[in-house]
Amino acid sequence: MFLRLLLRRRAHVNITRHLDRNMKMRLQRALAWLLGLSGLHVLAMVLLEGLTPGDALWLTLTTLTTVGYGDLSAATPAGRLATTVLLYFAGITLLAQLASDYIDYRLKQKDYMIKGLWRWRMKDHVLIVNSPARNPAVYFQRLVDQLRATDQFADRPVLILTDAFPDGLPARLREQGVVHYHGESSDRASLAAVDPGDARAIIVLAQDEYSRVSDSVTLDVLMQLNDLCHQRLPYTVAESVEEDNRRRAEAAGANTTLRPVRAYPEILVRALVAPGAEKILENLFTHHDDHTMRYPVTLDQVQWSDVACQLLTAGMGTLMAYVTDTGHVECHPAPDHRFSASALILMVREEAIPTAHQVREALADLTATPDQPRSD
Repeated sequence: MFLRLLLRRRAHVNITRHLDRNMKMRLQRALAWLLGLSGLHVLAMVLLEGLTPGDALWLTLTTLTTVGYGDLSAATPAGRLATTVLLYFAGITLLAQLASDYIDYRLKQKDYMIKGLWRWRMKDHVLIVNSPARNPAVYFQRLVDQLRATDQFADRPVLILTDAFPDGLPARLREQGVVHYHGESSDRASLAAVDPGDARAIIVLAQDEYSRVSDSVTLDVLMQLNDLCHQRLPYTVAESVEEDNRRRAEAAGANTTLRPVRAYPEILVRALVAPGAEKILENLFTHHDDHTMRYPVTLDQVQWSDVACQLLTAGMGTLMAYVTDTGHVECHPAPDHRFSASALILMVREEAIPTAHQVREALADLTATPDQPRSD
């Protein structure tokens, strides 16, 4: 079944390219005939009417385009016959046919672009290879929104290599300036058609975030991209379903790898904009390595920088946010921000998770009231 679909897709692309070549040849033939007839008419006007080459060309163009200013015209019977045969019967008809074929060609070209059958020949673009197995349109919209919100990629063209949109990308994506090339991600011809060597950045998505088979496809894509780019791959982020395959993906050419997190495409964008930040964000989604903890600590009108420094010095972790008495969570305010809190949220190390009592002890100087002695 898969082989039949693949052969059908390739046959469709080959037929499309064949039709495209035929249309170009028709346009070239029609233009050649039109130029030949026009040249013969110019020569006839010079020989039969005694016009200068410039006047003969002017008469030919005004007659051919049916403008007919009337400042020049054929006067002799032979000149009129030449104009009738070369321009009225053949030239004008041929010009109309040429215009019609050109419009048809442009419409067909637009259809190719919409359906992903057009080679864009981009430079400095963001190339995305593959698409999620579920809700690809929604995912791409959120991913592109995040890219457009950054200074580095706000104006970069985005090209997607995917077979998920045979009838064209959704209107919302096209409005965002996104285009696609319809093809299999592991097909070498399709990979070459999206100009990976000229890309600003490459994102290789896992086809199925729940299947380890996706990692095999990703590794194959990375190796082919490396070969196409002559071992000079642009900055590349690749998704890896299995943790053990991340090292293999990086050995195959990926600058960084991360787990597929479809609900948060922002992580992918962070990997492009601030390489390494994706590792911190990934840790927030797991309960191993560094992760966040909430501690019930009451603070009254303290300064953010004082609390953060005191906790860090005591080895309690990194202060990320505080919780107000009403339950509102305020994340990472300015250093001189003063606040009151009912709880603190810290990023702690898995091997050194402090207790609530230890956190309170570390902040004893800040939590002491005028009626209470401050600890030394």
